[in-house]
Amino acid sequence: MVKDGIYYGIGMFIAAAVLAWVSPWLAIVPLLLGAFFLWFFRDPERTIPAEAGQIVSPADGKVTCVASMQVNGQQRTRISIFLNVFNVHVNRSPIAGVIKQVQYQKGKFGNAMGAGSSDDNEQNIVTVEGEGQTVVFKQIAGLLARRIVFTKSVGESVGRGERIGLIKFGSRVDMLLHPDVNVLVKVGDHVAGGSSVIAARAGSAQSEKTVSDKVPTGVGA
Repeated sequence: MVKDGIYYGIGMFIAAAVLAWVSPWLAIVPLLLGAFFLWFFRDPERTIPAEAGQIVSPADGKVTCVASMQVNGQQRTRISIFLNVFNVHVNRSPIAGVIKQVQYQKGKFGNAMGAGSSDDNEQNIVTVEGEGQTVVFKQIAGLLARRIVFTKSVGESVGRGERIGLIKFGSRVDMLLHPDVNVLVKVGDHVAGGSSVIAARAGSAQSEKTVSDKVPTGVGA
């Protein structure tokens, strides 16, 4: 469990104990909230795929977008994953490598399902280089998400599927991949952070198992 869950949970249980002196009925809501926080901040172990060239999902959730787009004049494939309040919110590194850049961007707290949230919402943009490739992923805040946590630093090495932070409550994670990468998921798929292979570097054995031969432009949010 993420330690935040313990803090939130204990806080609610203390509130429940205080309110119980007034009326046992008043303690029901904080007790339920305390149990919810302990459940929400769960952090299950995951089996990390080991095949060379694999790119794993940085988050649990539903794939809402697989699209080709221009980023700073360069062609990239964007994969968007929406996390609802029931998903595990711990984020993981999609590849093994070195954290090359971390850029925090202030912004809105709009609906993370919206197409504009990738650019307009508050977010943390992380670049990881390793395994012969560069992967950029964004931790994007949503309507309920008010705090983005990133636990690594620039220059630090990370393993594939290693925990790197979390986004509290409903949110979104975007990945920006080189266009030669073979995408293995489609809109509507549900993925698990650290264990679901969502793409593979071109030329790797896993890259032959693609969902489609071409990434469409502008599919999803």
